[in-house]
Amino acid sequence: MSRKNDSKPSRALRGRAGRMQGGRGSGRASTGAVRLWGRHAVEAALKNPDRRHRKLWATREGVASLDGELPSDFPVEWASPTDLARLVARDAPHQGLVLECDALEDVFLEDVLDGDPARPLVVLDQVTDPHNVGAIMRSAAAFDACAIVTQDRHAPPESGTVAKSASGALEVVPWVRVVNLSRALEEIAEAGYWRIGLDGDGPATLGDALPAGPVALVLGAEGDGMRHNIQQHCDALARLPISSAIESLNVSNAAAIALYAIAVRETAE
Repeated sequence: MSRKNDSKPSRALRGRAGRMQGGRGSGRASTGAVRLWGRHAVEAALKNPDRRHRKLWATREGVASLDGELPSDFPVEWASPTDLARLVARDAPHQGLVLECDALEDVFLEDVLDGDPARPLVVLDQVTDPHNVGAIMRSAAAFDACAIVTQDRHAPPESGTVAKSASGALEVVPWVRVVNLSRALEEIAEAGYWRIGLDGDGPATLGDALPAGPVALVLGAEGDGMRHNIQQHCDALARLPISSAIESLNVSNAAAIALYAIAVRETAE
C-alpha cells in the first residue's frame, strides 16, 4: 500500500522474520534484540534489507498507515493501543506499531571514510542523551552526512528512543562506534578530513573556519562540551554566531545548523 499524493514510488516492505519467544506485555525486548516504535522508525526498519525482523505488534490502523505491504508470512500480532503501550517506554508515541528486530551489524570507521567533500562526518564526544543522538542522526540524513561516530562507552545503545527521534534515519546513516575516539580522529585526519570542533568560545565562526575539502564536525555534550583531549585532536575550533541573548544551543540544534552551513558551503563552490 502507498501513501496518497506521493510522487515517490513505494518500496516493498521486507520480511526476514523469525518468531520470538515470550509473550506480550513483558516490556523488554528479547536477548540481542531492540524494539522500535512509531510509524517512521518501524517503516524504515521494515524496508531496510540489513535488518533482521522478529515480530511486529500492531493495530490494524497502524499497519494501514505503512507505505508498503507486509509479506503474507510476516509474524504480526494484532494488539490494542493499550497492549502496545506495555511494550515500549512509558508514554512513548507508538502510533500503533511496535517492531522487535535484531540490532544492526557493526559498521567500521574505514568503511565510511570516502573523503567526499560534499559529505561531512559527524563525531560526537560523550553525547549520551538518546533523543539528541537520534535528532542529530536525522539531521545527518537530511544533509547527506556519510556517518556519525561515537565512543562506545559514552553513547546510548541502539534503541527505540534513538530510532523514534531519528525518524527513520537510524536505518540509513551508518553509526560507527569506536573504542578510542582520539585514535578515531587521527584516522579521520589521515583520510583527509579537516576536523572542526564546535565550541562556543571558538576563535572563528564556523563559516570562516570551513575549508573546501572534507569536513569532520566534532560536537561535545551539552554543558561540558568536548573533552580537552578531543579538542586537541581538532584542526580548528569554531563557534556559531548566535546572539548574546542566549548562552548556547541544544547540541542537536547546533548540529543541524552546522550541517546546513557545510551543505551551503559545498553547494556554493
